[in-house]
Amino acid sequence: MKEIEQNIIQRCRDGEKDAFRVVVQTCQRMVFSLALKMMADEDEAKDIVQETFIKAWQNIQNYDSRHKFSTWLYTIASRLCLDRLKSKKHTTPMPEDEDYFREYADNIDSQRQMENRQWVAIVRTLVSQLSPKQQLVFTLVHFENLESDEVEKITGLDAAKIKSNLYVARQTIRERLIKMGYEEN
Repeated sequence: MKEIEQNIIQRCRDGEKDAFRVVVQTCQRMVFSLALKMMADEDEAKDIVQETFIKAWQNIQNYDSRHKFSTWLYTIASRLCLDRLKSKKHTTPMPEDEDYFREYADNIDSQRQMENRQWVAIVRTLVSQLSPKQQLVFTLVHFENLESDEVEKITGLDAAKIKSNLYVARQTIRERLIKMGYEEN
């Protein structure tokens, strides 16, 4: 992601809505990507994006320019996702989700044709047994490809807790794949 220039942030702090529009246009894909992977629901992800930018606008004065702006936005978005996940009742994937995943895995060409709905079904199947923190750590590391120091800043967890959550998440996903009939390699 292209990092936001400090002069744009200063203009936002001065109340310039046009400068904040630049921030939204530059960062909305990044925030949506995280929210979709965490929430496994496109409408929920869109809500998280809106809430993230509302909070960012309201709290732009609190942004510490010694850190990357993207880290600050990830922090806001990830906390909103965690709050929303904690308030939702835990749902178990439907058997048709697992059947869909098996069919998808067997079809080599389908990878190129995958849409958001398909991605959501796969994510829901694989991460349904993870705690919200495990989902967040797994998503930031594996799907958003963030460095561990940035994950620490975003989550507020220390390196040991991140490593532990990541280990449990991987083990849970591995166990679910084995349970679905995939051999451990």
